[in-house]
Amino acid sequence: MLLLVLGVALWWAAHLFKRFAPDARAQLGDKGPGFVAIALVVAIVLMVFGYRSAGDVFLWAAPYWTLHLNNLVVLVAFYMTSPAPKKGKLLAGMRHPMLAGFALWAGAHLVVNGDLASLVLFGGLLVWALSELVVINRAEPEWQPRPGGSLAKDAMFFGASIVLVLVIGFLHGWLGPSPFPGG
Repeated sequence: MLLLVLGVALWWAAHLFKRFAPDARAQLGDKGPGFVAIALVVAIVLMVFGYRSAGDVFLWAAPYWTLHLNNLVVLVAFYMTSPAPKKGKLLAGMRHPMLAGFALWAGAHLVVNGDLASLVLFGGLLVWALSELVVINRAEPEWQPRPGGSLAKDAMFFGASIVLVLVIGFLHGWLGPSPFPGG
């Protein structure tokens, strides 16, 4: 569990580094994004190994139908993190579609996984995404929605999101539990 907690903490620290330590981030200059990227890769590795090695401490059992809800919400989350918000029309007026999509993804996983490791992982990432929204909005209060793109682009990215959910769902089932009912 320690690796998992360290991974989630490093994820938070790497993402919030420039907001809470702007002078330290500025001193890194052009190397800053590289250091942050390395920290994020290490965070992901720690989270994966920490999650996989965490013991089974069950807190709740999710009803079977939540698998369907999870898959639907993950589909919406993938769409929100696609290029659709920048090129489509439906999400053009949304300030942080990627963070909102990430929060939806984490929340959906939290609903269907009732164990302590999932609470730490997905709960920690959900709280991070919501905190990041607040931090960015406070640091940069001025914002103007961009003009909307086309519904055709929305449809294209939604179709791509469906394919991505199917591919990632297959890989998810191959590496661990299947996200698809009966899988």
